[in-house]
Amino acid sequence: MSLFIPTLPEDSDEDYSGSPSTPPRSLQVSEVLAGKRLDVGLAEMLSEHSRSRLQGWIREGRVSCRGVVLTDVKQRLHGNELLAIAEDMPEAEQSHAPEAIPLDVVFEDAHIIVLNKPAGLVVHPGSGNWSGTLLNGLLAHSAAAAEIPRAGIVHRLDKETSGLMVVAKTLPAQTQLVRQLQARSVRRDYAAIVLGTPQARGTVDAPIGRHPTHRTKMAVVSNGRDARTRYEVVEQFAGAARVTCSLETGRTHQIRVHMAHVDHPLLGDPVYGNRRSTALAHGLARQALHAFRLGLEHPDTGQRMQWEVPLAADIEELMAQLRRGG
Repeated sequence: MSLFIPTLPEDSDEDYSGSPSTPPRSLQVSEVLAGKRLDVGLAEMLSEHSRSRLQGWIREGRVSCRGVVLTDVKQRLHGNELLAIAEDMPEAEQSHAPEAIPLDVVFEDAHIIVLNKPAGLVVHPGSGNWSGTLLNGLLAHSAAAAEIPRAGIVHRLDKETSGLMVVAKTLPAQTQLVRQLQARSVRRDYAAIVLGTPQARGTVDAPIGRHPTHRTKMAVVSNGRDARTRYEVVEQFAGAARVTCSLETGRTHQIRVHMAHVDHPLLGDPVYGNRRSTALAHGLARQALHAFRLGLEHPDTGQRMQWEVPLAADIEELMAQLRRGG
């Protein structure tokens, strides 16, 4: 039986999209393929792709039948099914190549890598970013990463969000980490510099979904998915504050949307901020958000582990200016 890779959960300032953006390709299964394994049948119908690649697509949840995702490569075909396959775009095929990108590794063993992602680094290839991503760097860092879906990536941070991420080095580790994310047992604490004077601590409990008119943005909407963010003020400045945001759920842009929703947008946020939060950012070229603490159970030993990293230099400089009353 093949090992199941659960669908990746959303995560905080992530908007991970593990599948390509092209429309799925429809295939009618011939009756002569009845009784054959799913991967074998696909290999016969899609001879331009290798069987191993097709097996990877199945495990990544790219193959479905009437809306039901098929994840078992050994599943038997009945004949006459209508399958939908999300194939890679040509650019995406070329993008999964090793690139010598420096990685700030905080911890590494045979099962996981914990790294400190810099602002500006895209995690996974996508439209407009087909090279120079963390995935490309992981493929160069370890040849074994090519044997794992998404090179072991289980969550991602926005391009301009810095901080801690965990990456799996084996298929069992990837499955276990995804399950922890789905069970909400992974601790993820972020340092954010927000506008105004927030309450000393609070919880934002508001559903998040696509903005009703600006489809590239997220928003608090009544029909969105449940989302909860806890925050606590660490330091108050003139007109801004450093807060620690802790995620109880993980939704796309969750911290950015929630803090803007309570009228404390992140400084420097070009999407959810306003003129005042832009002015107080003192030239910071991104949202003031850094994942500084990460805690999880080691996927092999079960030991609870936790890592912390200092704030990124540009956020430290912003706080220094705010302390000076700049």
